[in-house]
Amino acid sequence: IRPEMTFLEEGLLTGNLLFSSITIHSDSDWIPAHPEDPQDFQSFYINPYRRSPSSGRNTIYIQTIGSFGEGALVAEQYVEWLKDYCQAFYYGLVVKLLPLVTVASTACSFRINSNTHNLQLHAEPLNFLKKRKPRDAFCIVGITMIDLYPRESRNLVFGRASLTEARCGYRYDDNFYERSYAGQMKKKLIAISFLFHISDFCRTTLTHEIGHIFGVKHYQWLNCVMQGSNHLEESDRQPLDLCPICLRKLQSAIGFKIADRYKASLHWIEDGADSTAQHSKPTQSFQEYKHWLYKCLLILEGEKS
Repeated sequence: IRPEMTFLEEGLLTGNLLFSSITIHSDSDWIPAHPEDPQDFQSFYINPYRRSPSSGRNTIYIQTIGSFGEGALVAEQYVEWLKDYCQAFYYGLVVKLLPLVTVASTACSFRINSNTHNLQLHAEPLNFLKKRKPRDAFCIVGITMIDLYPRESRNLVFGRASLTEARCGYRYDDNFYERSYAGQMKKKLIAISFLFHISDFCRTTLTHEIGHIFGVKHYQWLNCVMQGSNHLEESDRQPLDLCPICLRKLQSAIGFKIADRYKASLHWIEDGADSTAQHSKPTQSFQEYKHWLYKCLLILEGEKS
């Protein structure tokens, strides 16, 4: 326990090389655009609405909504990788995939965006997910390639979570700003390019939205996967993992050893990375994260790493 506490405490010190402070680049960034009360560990811990898994509810379910179009085979493989990535991130929980459902089955509203002229779905699939949640679920996550909007006055939303109902949804197509994007998914996808783009986006959006279900709010001091994101440029600046405060929050909810969790993420990156299969795991964009994990383990385990 002591090495973990030292690791977490030193991560908060000014000049620490593993965790850096958030830099505000413009007034359109999340913090100036959406003022929120900060959440330290104590305020998280005493929050009566925070959630922790139990022995009978310890599974994260991923529900894919809508067609993948011509890139279906590639995207289905990617969702499998995404499931495994999520299970490493939320180490100690089980992550399972539910069979794909059509957009029509969600009975949600839709619109054509007046700026992009693209199809958008209202974030009502959250209500659909509530009905689909299995009995042993800690939470259920819906993912779709079609853009989401929360209300008529908003242009889009990357993801949306409900803490009280343990469900969330997000969209993960990287081309929603393009007029050539069609909600009908008729475009031909270039497999490798597609995987790199959505891996860069999903890696933060999926884990971020599930973090909210635990009761973790947007972090406002250190760079963290739980910091808010108001636009794509800001999302691209987010790190893959948690800051020391949010890591401690998650640890208190699940009960993992920090080193074991980092090793699981390392295993996900390294397992199959050198595969000669047609669609090998797109881990190139995770190499910086891999080196960061090794540095963390060196501090946590010393010479054992």
